[in-house]
Amino acid sequence: MGFKMGIVGMPNVGKSTLFNALTRTAAAQAANFPFCTIEPNVGEVAVPDSRLDQLAAIAGSKQIIPTRMTFVDIAGLVKGASQGEGLGNQFLANIRECDAIAHVLRCFEDDDITHVDGRVDPVADADTIETELMLADIESIEKRLAGLVRKVRGGDKDAVQQERLLKAALAALEQGNPARVVPVDEDDLRTWKLLQLLTTKPILYVCNVEESASATGNSQSARVAEMAAAQGAATVVISAAIEEEISQLDGEEAEMFLGDLGLEEPGLDRLIRAGYELLALETYFTVGPKEARAWTIRKGTKAPQAAGVIHGDFERGFIRAETIGFDDFVALKGEAGAKEAGKMRIEGKTYEVKDGDVLHFLFNT
Repeated sequence: MGFKMGIVGMPNVGKSTLFNALTRTAAAQAANFPFCTIEPNVGEVAVPDSRLDQLAAIAGSKQIIPTRMTFVDIAGLVKGASQGEGLGNQFLANIRECDAIAHVLRCFEDDDITHVDGRVDPVADADTIETELMLADIESIEKRLAGLVRKVRGGDKDAVQQERLLKAALAALEQGNPARVVPVDEDDLRTWKLLQLLTTKPILYVCNVEESASATGNSQSARVAEMAAAQGAATVVISAAIEEEISQLDGEEAEMFLGDLGLEEPGLDRLIRAGYELLALETYFTVGPKEARAWTIRKGTKAPQAAGVIHGDFERGFIRAETIGFDDFVALKGEAGAKEAGKMRIEGKTYEVKDGDVLHFLFNT
């Protein structure tokens, strides 16, 4: 199950530095955290989760396989992207393929790095990109509505539903709001997602600060946090320059470096986890002597569909799931102890998998 987060931003905000740090860190951790470069601007990184190591230690697993997220380094945006300026068309097409957006904002001063607009104002930068996405959505909606006229007149139910949703999105956009503010009924969710409007993508604002502000943030990142709170969006404070340095150090050196800066963990770990949370994802585990593995699902996923993430046959032939909560698995030293203590549950097709569940699926072939 792949989940893509697009890294976007104005030119010279540290976007590519951040992506390079992400990919180098993943490559350096290849022993435990598989990394794959699919294209020059696409990389898969492990979602950090200390629980997996604990489970592997208890079960004596020979291999540890974490769950992954894909990050896409998307071409820098300039004003007029919605009209094809710069690499606008490529930029917008790449965002459309992503599940969420990590919007890197420049929150540092540096006379050696030119800002395209000649000033450092992360809130204005955020507004520039949001405006371009909104303009692109408006143009897309107007074209789609024109193409639906005949089908709507003919009473096509799908066309009528699409028209209703597109008009609701257009009304929000014309009032200066992104399409993500439109309330959508559960019956309309599937069609709404298929519209692939750019401004329905959830956003994580990444505040790129100078090294001295990496632990606490600065006045610019505080402005971004205020803006994000008003939008119901999330923020992460990070120093891309520091992350690039850390990515080139071994484990012990990296820990010492972080300690000197007053940081408990790399900012990249927080970024990855924040992206995971932004997409409403959670993790379940399969554990055995061969491997301990984490699997990604959306919150609210039922047991058969969770099994299907491993293999389609598991979902089609699902019988039941033997389930142990993470805390019980650890406290009782594994599957045998959990069984003896009565902490292994048998769950059926209606069970919603919980974050941290250790599962063993039984299915018909």
